[in-house]
Amino acid sequence: MNLFTVYISNFKIDGGAMFGVVPKALWQKVYPADENNLCNWALRSLLIETGGRLILIDNGYGDKQDEKFFKYVYLNGGDGLEGGLRKAGYGPEDITDMVLTHLHADHCGGGIRYSRDRTGFETVFPNATYWISRSHWEWATHPNLREKDAFLEENILPMQESGQLQLIDNELELAPGVELRIYNGHTRGQLIPFIHYNGHTLVFTADLIPSVAHLPLVWNMSYDVEPLVTIREKETFLQEAFENNYVLFFEHDLYHECCTLKATPKGYRAGEELTLDEFLKRSPENDG
Repeated sequence: MNLFTVYISNFKIDGGAMFGVVPKALWQKVYPADENNLCNWALRSLLIETGGRLILIDNGYGDKQDEKFFKYVYLNGGDGLEGGLRKAGYGPEDITDMVLTHLHADHCGGGIRYSRDRTGFETVFPNATYWISRSHWEWATHPNLREKDAFLEENILPMQESGQLQLIDNELELAPGVELRIYNGHTRGQLIPFIHYNGHTLVFTADLIPSVAHLPLVWNMSYDVEPLVTIREKETFLQEAFENNYVLFFEHDLYHECCTLKATPKGYRAGEELTLDEFLKRSPENDG
């Protein structure tokens, strides 16, 4: 198995939206905002090469939205989706499996683009199966009022129309060493990948825990549709992760790519902070 970070870009969003009920006086100390109250966040995907398959987890915003849309997300930095894949030595046509943690625009928009004549849409990864949980697909295609603006039809329906969509009913092992679990607090049916590599486990935390700053149980996004469920899911997950020395891979943290956990009187917090490359160098006997 080989693992690669695909660093698509950064984007800016309101700090209050990302930290919900947590006062700015607290979150500003650990995740600073600019003069417009915007924080800069990362869009990282994870690429997994295993058993003749090439699995990509999430794919960013894409570029098909109009100028008005991107005026409010402030994309900056990064390698781009295709640029990040090329750094790893691959192109979109090499992807065999496109795993989407969920269908909010910043996680799935890069998987669909305009057709050449711009009269319709097509998949960016023509040879890939697009994996989504069935509960989330049904949730996203019949959206509630709160999330409706995050579920864009042009990002979602072309996956089904292409015949490449595969819905997941239950948690499963997608490939040897690649486990997909389902969480429901942020949005219904979010997939969280657990990657078992060289005697260690790396967890792609997606929007269950978008950054190190979100490790405290009550530091959660205002976007979470079931905040009390998020808290319960995080509590169970963090205990398991600590007891088994999992390494967390952050999709959105601008300042930290990965970390382990340590127990403190206030709960679980970041232990060792490391990059994916540093994680890959660990031996089975070295637990950090």
